[in-house]
Amino acid sequence: MSLRPDGCTLGLQTNTTQDVGIMPFNPEIHHRQSNRLRGWDYTTPGAYFVTICTCGREPLFEDAAYREIAENAWRAIPTYPHAAAIALDEYVVMPDHVHGILLIDDGGAVEEDGRCTRDERLRAGSVGAIVGNFKSLVARRINSLRGTPGERVWQRGYHDHIIRNDREMDAIREYIRENPARWAATCHAPDGEIDRPRQVG
Repeated sequence: MSLRPDGCTLGLQTNTTQDVGIMPFNPEIHHRQSNRLRGWDYTTPGAYFVTICTCGREPLFEDAAYREIAENAWRAIPTYPHAAAIALDEYVVMPDHVHGILLIDDGGAVEEDGRCTRDERLRAGSVGAIVGNFKSLVARRINSLRGTPGERVWQRGYHDHIIRNDREMDAIREYIRENPARWAATCHAPDGEIDRPRQVG
C-alpha cells in the first residue's frame, strides 16, 4: 500500500483505518489544522463558498458519468435530510474539484451571536454536515459504478469562505462561472494548487 501526501491511498478498497494498519486520529499527536473559522457556527444564516477536491487531485470528473453523479448530487442538496434551510447559488463541477455557494436562510435555530463550540460544527444543517453528505453520496455512487467499494474519492475536508457582502458575492460568482475557461487555458491548477478568487474589500 502507498499513501499520497494528502492522505489518500492508492488502490485501497476499504474505508476503515484498522483494515490497513493506519493509526487512527489522535488529537494528542496529530495536529492537522482546520481552515474553519474558529468558534463560528456554520449553521448561521449567510452565504458560504466551498471548494471540494478529489483525492490526489485526480481529474475524476473528466468522465461524463462521474461528473453527472456529482452535478445531480449537488443540485439535490436542498432535499438532503436536515437541509431545508439550504439553497444553492452558483456552482461548477471541474475535473478535479467542485466549487459552489451554499446559502443558509434564517429558518433554523442558532445562537444569537453565531458562536458555537468545536463539537457542534458538524451538527445537522451545518455547512460541514451538508458537504459531508454530498461527498459521501457521490463517493458511494461512483464506487458502485466503477466496482471499487470503499475507495477514496475525495480529499479530506474542504475549503470554505464566508461571503461577507454583495460585492464579494458578485466576485465569487464570476470566479465560479469563469473557472472552466481558466481550466481550458491552463489544463490544470498551477502546481496542484486550487486557484483562489481575488480578494474583495
